[in-house]
Amino acid sequence: MGKIIYLDHAATTYLDPKVKKAMEPYERECYGNPNSVHSAGRKMLLAVDQARKNVADFLNCTTREIVFTSGATESNNFALRGVIKAYQANGVKNPEIITTPIEHPSIFKTCQDLKKDGVGIKYLPIDQEGIINLKSLFKLVSSATVLVTVMYVNNEIGTIEPIREIGKIIKKINETRKLPIIFHTDGVQAAQYLTCDVDYLHVDLLSLSGHKVHGPQGIGALYVRKNTPLKAIQTGGDQEYGLRAGTLNVAGIVGFSKALEIASRSKSENANKISRARDWMIKKLIAEIPNIRIIGPQGNKRIPSNIYFRARGILGSDVVFMMDNNAKIAISTGSACSAGAAEPSLVLLALGLDAQKAKEGVRVTLDKNNTPLELKVFINSLKKIIKEIGSQ
Repeated sequence: MGKIIYLDHAATTYLDPKVKKAMEPYERECYGNPNSVHSAGRKMLLAVDQARKNVADFLNCTTREIVFTSGATESNNFALRGVIKAYQANGVKNPEIITTPIEHPSIFKTCQDLKKDGVGIKYLPIDQEGIINLKSLFKLVSSATVLVTVMYVNNEIGTIEPIREIGKIIKKINETRKLPIIFHTDGVQAAQYLTCDVDYLHVDLLSLSGHKVHGPQGIGALYVRKNTPLKAIQTGGDQEYGLRAGTLNVAGIVGFSKALEIASRSKSENANKISRARDWMIKKLIAEIPNIRIIGPQGNKRIPSNIYFRARGILGSDVVFMMDNNAKIAISTGSACSAGAAEPSLVLLALGLDAQKAKEGVRVTLDKNNTPLELKVFINSLKKIIKEIGSQ
């Protein structure tokens, strides 16, 4: 089997060799529980403390505001369910969440689940590029609103939402409220390319995931601003300041912090390089494949790595299958967490596409190590495959 050209980096990224090297001692040589009082445990705790500092530096916050989790899905569930639980404990009987209709499944489905328990869910309107209407936020807020959750970068179409502007609006609204509205963002797709300075963004909660930044799978974090109302959603030990029970994944935590350290150093350089490759590919797609329609914003309103398109009249799943089977090129139809679902993309439906067109989406996501040759092979292979499918 030949080498696969991997163009699905929004789903997961390879483990950086430097990250792997940083993790190795904690997978093979050091194996104490960081909650144990003996020397082996204390050594592991020191590693966790240093990693926590690295993550805090990445977010420009204190170490006490970092809670390690198993990844973005847990962080997002923790943020939503934990805030609702805290406000209900504070006497709020019918709390409301304001979100968007194009969130990651771990937000969208959690909101749907909470709705069954009486939590009100309101959706911010979006334009054809997936960008929210800021003015509508003022209209949707009510006395029952306790949480606003908007993802920083859409995982399917790459839209960058105006998180800082949302944060400023919420901060202004909170000046006249007894119980503040909490602002959460899923920052998973943004971490490699955009600032995640929590004070700059004016967020109270921010989710991160290791495997989206060339770190290990199974590790993530939730930033929790000091004094944010948040209750634990699972019971057990007193790890993570009593907020998240369970033995800490030390090797994963060390690897995650190393990945963020590397991403922070090369963020601007990688963003510029990958943006140029993305723009070149979009121009080639439009110029050389007549049936291609690019979905989402252009330029700096789109994450550098993302290209999302539909080939008119052709199922995205067919394109993905044939690119993999015939050309050994890995791409996707959208969120890896929704892969296998036969339903149209909820994101594309929210953008106003009909059910058939919403099945035609294809996502390509680039990385710093994708070569110009690989991108040319992709364009040429896509042209052949779309022509082949179209002739059937």
